[in-house]
Amino acid sequence: MPPSELDQLCINTIRFLAVDAVQKANSGHPGLPLDAAPMAYVLWTRFLKHNPADPRWIDRDRFVLSAGHGSALLYALLHVTGYAAMTLDQLQRFRQWQSLTPGHPESHVTEGVETSTGPLGQGIANAVGMAIGEAHLAARYNRPGHEPFDHHTYVLASDGDMMEGVQAEAASLAGHLRLGKLIVLYDSNRVTLSGTTSLAFSEDVAARYRSYGWHVQRVPDGNDLDALDRALRAARDETAQPSLIVVQTVLGFGAPTKAGTFAAHGSPLGVDEVRKTKANLGWPEQPAFFLPDPAMHHLRSALEKGQTAEAAWKRRFTAYREQFPELADEIERRFRGELPARWTDSLPVFPADPKGIATRKASEVVLQELARTVPELVGGSGDLDPSTYTWLKQDGDFESPQRPRDDVQGAAGGGWGYAGRNIHFGVREHAMGAAVNGLAYHRGFVPFGATFLVFSDYMRPPIRLSSIARLQSIWVFTHDSIAVGEDGPTHEAVEQLLALRAIPGMVVLRPADANETRYAWQVAVERTDGPTTLVLTRQNVPTLDRRVYAPADGLRRGAYVLNPAQTEPELVLIGTGSEVSLIVAAESALRERGVRVRLVSMPSWELFADESDEYRESVLPASATARLAVEAGCSIGWDRWVGSRGAILSVDKFGSSAPGEVVMKEYGFTVDHVVERALALVRHKG
Repeated sequence: MPPSELDQLCINTIRFLAVDAVQKANSGHPGLPLDAAPMAYVLWTRFLKHNPADPRWIDRDRFVLSAGHGSALLYALLHVTGYAAMTLDQLQRFRQWQSLTPGHPESHVTEGVETSTGPLGQGIANAVGMAIGEAHLAARYNRPGHEPFDHHTYVLASDGDMMEGVQAEAASLAGHLRLGKLIVLYDSNRVTLSGTTSLAFSEDVAARYRSYGWHVQRVPDGNDLDALDRALRAARDETAQPSLIVVQTVLGFGAPTKAGTFAAHGSPLGVDEVRKTKANLGWPEQPAFFLPDPAMHHLRSALEKGQTAEAAWKRRFTAYREQFPELADEIERRFRGELPARWTDSLPVFPADPKGIATRKASEVVLQELARTVPELVGGSGDLDPSTYTWLKQDGDFESPQRPRDDVQGAAGGGWGYAGRNIHFGVREHAMGAAVNGLAYHRGFVPFGATFLVFSDYMRPPIRLSSIARLQSIWVFTHDSIAVGEDGPTHEAVEQLLALRAIPGMVVLRPADANETRYAWQVAVERTDGPTTLVLTRQNVPTLDRRVYAPADGLRRGAYVLNPAQTEPELVLIGTGSEVSLIVAAESALRERGVRVRLVSMPSWELFADESDEYRESVLPASATARLAVEAGCSIGWDRWVGSRGAILSVDKFGSSAPGEVVMKEYGFTVDHVVERALALVRHKG
C-alpha cells in the first residue's frame, strides 16, 4: 500500500474508532476526533517517544489532551498503538460504569492517560508544570554525555482551551521560563459547544502567544500531513522557546450535514450521519469498530519502536549509573515514590513558648530542613514568598538560564537556572495550582504551591482536580482567618476552610502550634494517595508545652485529647489552629470554677473521620454532650462533631479591617467569651 494511502487508512481507523465509540454510548464528542485525527496520527507515529508496553517509562514524552472532551480520540490512539489495558471491549464501553474509557480522561483510571482533563485550559497549564519538571530534572541530573532526562511535553488544545484564563496565565509563565520542550498543537476549528467562536472570541491567538515569548507556526490545512510534519520538526528544533502550532481544521470533518457546526461538538452524530460520514470518507459502514489489518500492523509498530527506545535508554542509564551511582539511586527512588531514609531525623522540635510563633513561620523552619533531606520537594508561591515563607533558602530560583538577571531582586537568593527549586509563579494562582499538579503528574516530585487562604478560591479547579486524580500536591495557605486584620474582608478567609473540607479525598490540616505544624508537613510529604492542604496563621500563636499537653504527633489522627488526665469531662472544648490556644486558656478559667474540661485539638476533620469508632469515642465520648467548637471560620459542618446539644463559636459573616487582635476580639474570639459560652452549655446541661 502506498504510504499516503496507508496514512489515510490509519487516520480513518482512528477517526471511526472514536466515532463508533461515541455513537454506541449515545454520548460524547465526535467532532474533535474527526478533525484532529491527522495531527494526532503524525505526532504519535513520527514524534512521540513512548512505550505502550511500559506506560510509566521515566523518559517518555508526555502527551496531554487538554481538550479532554475529545477523549474518544485518545482512547483510540491508546488502543491502536498497543496499550494492553485499552482493549476493543473498553472502547465499546465508552462512558459506561467502571470502564477504562470515562467521558473525560482520568489519569488514575487509564494507563497511558497522563492527566485528568476536561475542564478547559487545565491541560495546557498541567503541561507547563510537566515541562518545568523535565527541565528541572535534566538540570539536576544530566551530565555531559549522560542524559537520563530528555523528553518533550506535547499538548492537543482546542478553541475553548484558548479562551480560559488559566491557559493565558500558564502560557505567559511558560514563555517567560523559555520551556523549549513544550509543544502545543492548537486545533483551531473555530467552533465551540454553543456556536462558532465568532460569537465571543475574535482575538489573534498566534499574536498573543508570540507576545508571551512562544515560537508560533500555522498549518492552514489540518489534513496536510507534510505540513504537520514540518511544523512539529521545527518545533522540536526550537529549544529556546515553547512552541504553538495553530492548525486550521473543520470540526467534525467529513460529516456531510454537521461538519463545521456546533452540532458536531458535544453530541453523537446520529446513526444516519455516521453512515453518511463513513461513505463520505470511503469507510465501510459495517462492521462498527473496524480495524483494517494494514493500519493495525503499521500503528502497532509503536510497540516495537517504544521497546527499542526504552531499551536504548536503559543501556544509557546503566552507563550513567556506573559514573554517578548515587544520582542514579536518587532518580530511581524518586520515581518509585519512596522517601529518603531517615528524612525526618533533623526536623525541629520547638520549645514551649507562651508568646510563640506564627505557624507560617514554623512552616518555614520545617521547610528548610525538609529541603535538605527531600530533594524532590519543589514548589513556590503566587508572588508571596515574603509572606507565606515558603522559599527554600539554599536552593535558588527556577528560571531560564538564557534570561539575564541583571535587574532581578528576589527573596530566594539567586538563580540556579532550571536546577533551582523555588518556582516564581507570579500573581497567577490558577496557573500555579495547575502547574503544581503537572509536577505531580510528571512524577519524581513532591510539589507544593502557596498563597493566602482566601485566594484558594482563585485556584479551586486545580485543587479539586488534584483530589480527583489522587495527586500528591501540597497546598500551603497562610493568612488563614479574620486575624489577617488590616487588609480587611477581601483578604480574610471565612468560608474557605469549609470549601476545602468539602472536596472528597482532600486532607485539610490546620495546626495549632509550631510542633503540630512540623507533623502537618510530615503527613503531607508522606501522603501519596491524594492532596494535602496546610492552613497556617499570619499571627503568632503560643507553642504549647508538650510536657504538660499531649504530644503533637496526635495530629496524625486528626484530633486528639490535649489533657488526657481529664477522664470524665462534663465539657469538651474543641479547637483548631490559632483557636486551640484560646480553649487552652479558657480551660484554666473553667477549672477554677469547678468545671471538668476536656481539651481537643482537631487539626483535621478528614483524618479523624478515618479513625476507628473506638478511637473517635475515646476523644469525643458520647456521654460528653456539652461540647463547644471554637474556630475562626464558617460554622457549617461542625454539627457533626459537637452534636445536637453542642455549640459553635465561629465566623458566619465577612471580616473587617482593623488590627487582627481587634477583629478577633470584636468577633468574640476571647478567653472570656469562650468561658461564657462554655458555662452556658454546662448550665443548660444541668
